[in-house]
Amino acid sequence: MPGVLTETLAVNDGPLTSENAALLRPSDPSLPIEELRARYEADGYLFLKGLLPRDDVLETRRQYFSYLSPTGVLKEGTDPVEGIFNPTKNPEHYPGIGAGAVGGNGRPGGADADEFVDRAVEAHYKDWYVEKLCHHPVLYDFVARFSGWGKNTLTFQRTLLRNNTPGTKPIGVHYDQIFLRHGEPTSVTAWVPIGDVKLNGGGLIYLEDGDPVGLMIEEEFTTKAINAGLTQEEARSAFNSNMMATGLLSEFPVEFAKQHNRRWLVSAYEAGDVVLHKPHAIHASTINKDPEGVIRLATDLRFCDSSKPYDKRWMNPYRFGDGV
Repeated sequence: MPGVLTETLAVNDGPLTSENAALLRPSDPSLPIEELRARYEADGYLFLKGLLPRDDVLETRRQYFSYLSPTGVLKEGTDPVEGIFNPTKNPEHYPGIGAGAVGGNGRPGGADADEFVDRAVEAHYKDWYVEKLCHHPVLYDFVARFSGWGKNTLTFQRTLLRNNTPGTKPIGVHYDQIFLRHGEPTSVTAWVPIGDVKLNGGGLIYLEDGDPVGLMIEEEFTTKAINAGLTQEEARSAFNSNMMATGLLSEFPVEFAKQHNRRWLVSAYEAGDVVLHKPHAIHASTINKDPEGVIRLATDLRFCDSSKPYDKRWMNPYRFGDGV
């Protein structure tokens, strides 16, 4: 049974409390692989505590914020690895990227955000991120063993390195297969917090028993697409006419969970933690209310079985307007 939530967290349409939320179930990576697989199948996610070396993750965080610091995003006199937002700045000038931008995968923020957004995108190509974290051998080896794919385990090159400054827009409700429809639903997503994230710090949240809901919604989308006369190519788009313009299911987590008679599962996270989740596992994030102004930084890394059809668009690094 999920643990009891003792704090109140914020999302777009109201609070998450013990009435509509609970705690994620953590798992020790050293547990027998059969037990870990059983948990993944039952829950739709696997919250692995301390899978990655903490120092390696924190070094990526240090490099990221050192690279972004010329934009003025950090509080003066603080260590970049802390990632503390500059309280004299407007958070809207330091937007996150990824799912939720207007027009699908569009560019967030106005002209005042240009320098920050440019550097946030360029960070996707840096060796301290790509080689040191995205292709970390501990993560790859675990996924290869856990999935049973072995040498067929393929790391997608497209990743989503997201910052979330305090008070800015959180990630809306979605499941990943929406954006991976050009391949079979065999991928595994690894959500990696790059630094410690307090319970109220904007971390990822998962809909309890949400994988069956995602599967049901996907079937409904397919039926609607056929009835609407969409071509196969149109139907595979994450931004087709059946969807929100952002490819998301909803911007309102409380309402969404209530509609499906579910709770949200939440957690604090530590550098080194990894959450694996299924292609149809429904998730979102809370609003970052960290009292010390810590910027939440995390990435979505994805793996697939290369022996089966997969979405080859994800073999290209992230860029705006790539239709994914």
